[in-house]
Amino acid sequence: MSGVGFVEPAAEPHPAVLAGGAALLRPLLEAALAALEDGVARRGGPVPSGEPGELAELVRATLGEALPATGTGAVAALEQLTRLLAYGSADPADPACAAHLHCPPLAVAVAAEMAAAALNPSLDSWDQAPAATALEDEVVRGLAGLVGFDPDRAAGVVTCGGTESNLMGLLLARDAAVRRETGLDPALEGLPVVACRLRVYASEAAHFSVQRNAALLGLGETAVVPVPVDARHRMDPAALERALDTGGGVSMAIVATAGTTDFGSVDPLPEIADLARRHGAWLHVDAAYGGGALFSSRLAGLLDGIAAADSVALDLHKLGWQPVAAGVFLAREAAAMAPLARRVAYLNPADDEAAGYVSLLGRSLRTTRRADVFKIAVTLRALGREGLGRLVDACHDLARHAADRIAAHPRLELAAEPVLTTVVFRYLPTTGDPDRVNAALRRRLLRAGRAVVGRTELGGAEPGGRVRLKLTLLNPHATRADVDALLAAVVAAGVEEDR
Repeated sequence: MSGVGFVEPAAEPHPAVLAGGAALLRPLLEAALAALEDGVARRGGPVPSGEPGELAELVRATLGEALPATGTGAVAALEQLTRLLAYGSADPADPACAAHLHCPPLAVAVAAEMAAAALNPSLDSWDQAPAATALEDEVVRGLAGLVGFDPDRAAGVVTCGGTESNLMGLLLARDAAVRRETGLDPALEGLPVVACRLRVYASEAAHFSVQRNAALLGLGETAVVPVPVDARHRMDPAALERALDTGGGVSMAIVATAGTTDFGSVDPLPEIADLARRHGAWLHVDAAYGGGALFSSRLAGLLDGIAAADSVALDLHKLGWQPVAAGVFLAREAAAMAPLARRVAYLNPADDEAAGYVSLLGRSLRTTRRADVFKIAVTLRALGREGLGRLVDACHDLARHAADRIAAHPRLELAAEPVLTTVVFRYLPTTGDPDRVNAALRRRLLRAGRAVVGRTELGGAEPGGRVRLKLTLLNPHATRADVDALLAAVVAAGVEEDR
């Protein structure tokens, strides 16, 4: 690779990207791109074939010592390990990779990610990220407007994803409830006895992070009251009202879900918002998945009522096609984020902020924080709401097509009509146990490197078993023929397992 003009790091007087400039970075990027293409070609499908242990052994053999005494040089290390990563990845750009909320990122967003990484701003103080600090303010304003908040009153922050955003919503809800009930500031006095009586209401289909975050906040997982869902897997408002009336304790928060992980179901937000107001509970909407529907004129109505929330979680590394991570937390009232405020002399001294050098430190749970906002800003500017909406609609069209094909196939059974871009179904064996066959056919496809299909389980005593397969269709460039081929692969694997 000497022909690309790369100088080994040991001989570089200024190895940093900014000091070396594009001349240092360009040959490395060219080497990485070539290795990416080679690794993908070697894989030849959505996931490497073989058993997990075989891939782990390949990783060990390629890597050798994780921390060798002497390095191999930048190009050799980059080429070898990039090729390995590309070969050993589940590739969301392959139409047969459709198991999870794992999107193929837009090329423009990947390029923006590289630019941000090269500059390496950190959003814990203005003087580490002057432009990125202002960019985050503007992007948050734009996304606040998207959900129906007043951008002049709202506030927010870019997060690492829905789990962090949900944690922030519950943290603000907890502190608001404690102050309302006791007049105490939990940040100063700690959690008073009333914290043992705080209750969080979420549907049985809500994300598991609600329970985990309740535990992290000192409330315990049992503080989360599961609310039954209706036939469409949405929180039942009548059941929620009964739970609020009879649950005891202090109604701290209601977590509504706009896009459940399995079915993409959207809870009835207007009715839930009304109950939250009547019971004095904070309303947090987990729209990590379904928030992308707001880009689509066809689907935005699913989220009617979201503007009544006190806080909202969005994930643009789902229906926003961003590289991980690209979560966003939004609060309807900026003042509600006061519990996060921090004054640190070396990051955001008061006189600096008074002079206009405003820090975002007091909006985040993190200190060092990369400029994930940059790729989001580039994407929003490049595609606009209409462009992103077309991508959402394309994925929704694929889900509806898949549902139609499943419903028409004698060996497949549709669990529910798709709401967003997920399709839940199962293979119907002729003689074997349905749960065993569906679980096994999924692993068969993985071992063969043919497809990555999701798995879930329905609650309750389902006739004929609980295991279901799931397609999460987030590739807007996939075709109906791709979906047909994926379903054909599922059926073929089912036939093999049903012998």
